[in-house]
Amino acid sequence: MEMIKEPHIRDLLVLHGLFAIFAAVALILPIGIDIGPRLFFLVVAYNLMIPIGGYYWGHRDWIALWSFSFLVSLFMIFPDWFLASELEVLVFPADGLFKIGPVSGYMAGLWTIPIFTIVFIGRQIQKKHSYMMSYLVVAILSLFIFVSAEATMWMLPSWYAQNVAMIGPVAIYIILPEVILGITAHVAYDIVIERSVFAYVLAAFSVMVIYMGNTSFFHLLIETIILGA
Repeated sequence: MEMIKEPHIRDLLVLHGLFAIFAAVALILPIGIDIGPRLFFLVVAYNLMIPIGGYYWGHRDWIALWSFSFLVSLFMIFPDWFLASELEVLVFPADGLFKIGPVSGYMAGLWTIPIFTIVFIGRQIQKKHSYMMSYLVVAILSLFIFVSAEATMWMLPSWYAQNVAMIGPVAIYIILPEVILGITAHVAYDIVIERSVFAYVLAAFSVMVIYMGNTSFFHLLIETIILGA
């Protein structure tokens, strides 16, 4: 509870609470607009909300972390593209929005939301406790956030998996890569914080490449070696 009283955490909770209400209304309201433009509008709103809020309240740590998270999100177009076009295990249905290759345009900024959230919480745990505790929290949080997204986004409809072993709507092979993604982003940001823009870009690119390698490895391991698909 003491942690929540800190201004940069309290302000962020308020901002995310307001965004959650706004997002729920924007997604549920029957206004005759396709889901793609709605998600794009929400993604743009989030990616403006964090740096503007950080500047207004003087929370420079928000702006730095948002910069890193947004760069990771931009690069994450490539693994999504690879999964959709090369492995053909990920589908982005027609949603009324432009595509980047086979990937819906809002995905270029959507990954910012979970990456920012996971790394921010991980850093707070790291400051109050230890590196090992922060890794554990980040792993659990990544599992919860990413699996929840995989289990629900298809209902909008956004993306969905195909041609792989699944638990309900969740592809099994993607679970560990997404947990590792959260941990990798947390570690990478800890290394490059307060360094140059080039360091941020290199770190964000490295996070993406590691994720892409993990998705390929676990797809091969689970779908081909273990299941013999």
